[in-house]
Amino acid sequence: MLTKRIIPCLDIKNGRTVKGVNFIDLRDAGDPVELAKQYANLGADELVFLDISATLEGRKTMHDMVLKVAEQVNIPFTVGGGISSIQDVDDLLKCGADKISINSSAIKRPDLVNELSNKFGSQCVVVAIDAKQINNQWIVYLAGGTIPTALNLFDWAREVAQRGAGEILFTSMNNDGTKAGFANEALAKLSETLNIPIIASGGAGTVQHFVDTFKEGKADAALAASVFHFGEIEILDLKRELRKNNIEVRL
Repeated sequence: MLTKRIIPCLDIKNGRTVKGVNFIDLRDAGDPVELAKQYANLGADELVFLDISATLEGRKTMHDMVLKVAEQVNIPFTVGGGISSIQDVDDLLKCGADKISINSSAIKRPDLVNELSNKFGSQCVVVAIDAKQINNQWIVYLAGGTIPTALNLFDWAREVAQRGAGEILFTSMNNDGTKAGFANEALAKLSETLNIPIIASGGAGTVQHFVDTFKEGKADAALAASVFHFGEIEILDLKRELRKNNIEVRL
């Protein structure tokens, strides 16, 4: 049985880690380099670093920050934000990233998924999908959750998987920052229809929420931010509880 992964997420804006609710009302959560080092030492399986304002501001991901984080961690490290070309990915991998995450750029030019997968291997390519449930339809958003598209979550996920994505990071905008639990029904549907790993994101508030997303949502990994950043859940404690619930994790 494959072990389930616990992944802290560092949302970066203006060089600081931030966290909001439903993608707005951001508050400071600390220095990303220090947090990354701390999580690597506290049992995180992977880290995700998202430069959340890069696309909106029309710039590339902050390479110096990626370098500093990579120097501090010995676990897989995914970087996203402002990535739109093979050159961007090449630069980030040279800075120490293990995987890259694309979102808006894949929606604008879906062939990018094929190009990156062919060049770097599907294991390197994570497609992040931000979606909001409106009238029982899951609508995909781009540009940091600010612009709705005509895409349906499940259709888009199926397409990027066929194009070579190695993983899908699905964030429910309805659940994000609410600490009310993950969007397990949608996650289960994604997991059942696709044969690549699904990372659950948006809604973590308690240990039980993680148990539920692995059991009910059939997620392969669970990503969270504020519950880790503000010390509400300790990663090792979480993993011990998951083990008690017969969920295989690395301790």
